[in-house]
This record gives sequence, C-alpha cells and structure tokens, in this order.
Amino acid sequence: MMSLGEKEAAEVLKHLGPKDVQRIGTAMTALENVSRENVEQVMNNFLSEAGAITGLGMGSDGYIRNMLVEALGEDKAGSLVDRILLGGNTSGLDTLKWMDARSVAEVIRNEHPQIQAIVMAHLDGDQAAEVLTSLPEKARLDIVMRVASLDSVQPSALQELNTILEKQFSGNAGSQAKSMGGTKVAAEIMNNLESSVETELMDSIKEVDEDLGVTIQDLMFVFDNLKAVDDRGIQSLMREVSSEVLILALKGSDDELKEKIFSNMSKRAAELLRDDLEAKGPVKLSEVEGAQKEILLIARRMADAGEIILGGSGEEML
Repeated sequence: MMSLGEKEAAEVLKHLGPKDVQRIGTAMTALENVSRENVEQVMNNFLSEAGAITGLGMGSDGYIRNMLVEALGEDKAGSLVDRILLGGNTSGLDTLKWMDARSVAEVIRNEHPQIQAIVMAHLDGDQAAEVLTSLPEKARLDIVMRVASLDSVQPSALQELNTILEKQFSGNAGSQAKSMGGTKVAAEIMNNLESSVETELMDSIKEVDEDLGVTIQDLMFVFDNLKAVDDRGIQSLMREVSSEVLILALKGSDDELKEKIFSNMSKRAAELLRDDLEAKGPVKLSEVEGAQKEILLIARRMADAGEIILGGSGEEML
C-alpha cells in the first residue's frame, strides 16, 4: 500500500472495512528500512495469489486516522484519510463505525434510548458491545430491549439521528424505512459482552420479559455450545485455530468439552494438547474469554460460509 500514490491507496482503502484498514495502518507503522528486494518479493507473491482468485471481498469495522498519521505523517495522511472517511456515500451512521467505542458512547450518551438503540443496531456486535459497556449500567437493559424489539426504522428516525451528527459527519438518511435490529442483533451484542455483564443483563431482560430473554438466549452461541457441533465440524474448526489460542480457551472449559476436542484430534496431537494444558500456569480470565471469543468468531464465520453447523444454547440439533 505504501508503494502506491495517495490517490491509488485511497481508492483501495475506501473499499475495505474499518478493521481491515486499521490492521493495514498498524502494519504500516511497524515498517522500517524495507529493502527493494523485499518489496519486489511481496509484490510478486501478491500478483501470484491474486491471479489465482476469481473475486476479492472484504469487510468489517474500526478506525484509521491516527494510524495513517503515525505511519505517513500529518501532511501525507491528511488528504488520504479525508478521501476514505468522508468520500463516497458515507452517512453519519456509517461514520460512527470508524470511531472508538468511548467516542460513540459520548455522542449518544444524552440521546433518547430509541436513538441509542438505532445506533447499536447499526454497529457490528463487537463494537456495539464496547459502546454498551461504556454507557451507564442503568441504561443498558433498556437499550438491549429496544434493539431486540426493533424491526425497521422510519426515515424520520434516521434523519433525526443524522441531524444530531450533522456538525461532525456528512451524509443523508435515505427515504426508505431501513431494516435493522431484532433479537438476532441483540444476541450478537450480548455475545460480545464480558461474561459478568452479559449474565447480569440477561437476568434483567428475563425479569422484564421472560419470553424475549429466552429468545435472545437461544440465538446466542457461547463457547460451551461447541459440545453440540458434530465431529466433522469440530475437526474443521480446529484446523483454523492456533494451538496457543486453543490452550487458552480450554483453560476455562469443563472436562466434557475438552474431551470433545481431544476425541477429534489424532492421538499424538491430543496428548501434546493435554500436556500443554497441564503445563500452562494460571492465566487471566480476560485472556481465556478473549481466546474463546476468537474461536467463536471463527466458528460463526465458518457457519456463515456453510462449512459447519452451529446451534444456539437452546436449539436442538437435527
């Protein structure tokens, strides 16, 4: 990317999601004293791999301004960032995806809960979970309940939100009602919360509406649900997970799930994994939960691609 001119690099980056751009920006900051030979080798490898692919598609979330400024300097990064963030048809809601969670929380902190719910429904699950955690605890239940109850949003509501953001962002709300929210989105947000927050919030939802709580819980897929994945699915999943991440994730698992994993590995691999687990000292709960979430993200991606079949915590497998 750094071998391209500003205009060409901006054209490439504007087709990527925020998280992809953030990863690229992070890699750019780590580059120094790259030899011409290495550049040529990377280019040749890229051309070779790209030539064998019929389509390239990417997407996700995050932010980039600070990354590119650090990588390229204020002068060079300025116009590049503006083209990416403000070019095209970026709306106020889309621009929120490029902001860190605390900043989004500050933007919506004093707004009506319905506006907050619309924002949450528009963000990806992991970012929405961070934003929710940054908001007052007393507001979280109402927001998640509203997200779960959302079906479509009328143009007037979108216009109201864009009006709130108009001093900071550009873009127009369209004229058609937009489908967003619902129990599936609420479940995705819940899946990305810290375990203690998720448990407390789920209990509160069930106190208000037992049926809604059960519906959301059924749509949630937690690490323990891997027990319900068939052997072929587990084997496929394990091929995509590094041993380091797997060891961390299993540190917080019960014996039943561990045996499920062991039984789908070769005898030698299972023995090595057992030894590594025993040799692994105490680890932070946050590290275990982070590893489990990483595996769940891979599992959901594979499920979306039809490579494995997942079932929610209350869903029967047929």
